Amino acid sequence: MEERILEYEEEIGYHFRNPSLLQNALTHSSYCMENQLPAERSYERLEFLGDAYLDAVISSVLYEKKIHSPEGSLSKLRSEIVCEKACEEVAEKLKIGKYLILGNGEERTGGREKTSILADAVESTIAAVFLDGGYEEARAFILREFSGLIDRAISGKLFQDYKTKLQEKLQREGACPKIEYRTVRETGPDHNKTFQVALIVNGNLISYGMGKSKKEAQQDAARAALSGEKA
Repeated sequence: MEERILEYEEEIGYHFRNPSLLQNALTHSSYCMENQLPAERSYERLEFLGDAYLDAVISSVLYEKKIHSPEGSLSKLRSEIVCEKACEEVAEKLKIGKYLILGNGEERTGGREKTSILADAVESTIAAVFLDGGYEEARAFILREFSGLIDRAISGKLFQDYKTKLQEKLQREGACPKIEYRTVRETGPDHNKTFQVALIVNGNLISYGMGKSKKEAQQDAARAALSGEKA
């Protein structure tokens, strides 16, 4: 268990003075139930706290960056960033699924890949960092892991489903496409990797995409194909 905690600390770029906080942040309620542990040993209370701090930090960043935007526009941007899908992307980048402490039942039903669990674990990690190191450490962690999402939201490129748009376009053209997204390169340290993905349609290389997660790189490759960018 201690080795797993140390490995996860390397992923998130923060070392805990109180490692039990991080252990709680990774522990799902199913594990507590199966092992007759008190409910507060799971991440649920931490997730509640982390959600509030994530909301506050993202609100502050948008307020500073979008000085001419009205409240309604800021709220919309914040809702795009503070959501399960965004937290899942961060979780994928941090490989949180690998470190979760799950009950046997949740393990068997694919809990390590469930969006809701991954998103909750990101928020509980934020809370654990806050309780261990204070607001500035929590803010630094959020800015480090969510900076790409913030920039994409501001530029209007967050979560546009280019993959679906590409598939629909190919189908409209009368094709029955075999679409493959193949990861061809990973660069950077484990806690800050960049992925390059090749889009291959019916055996032909169409385009490349880059991103801080494999999903982001796949979307970028589909976007490049739709815009006519050549591989």
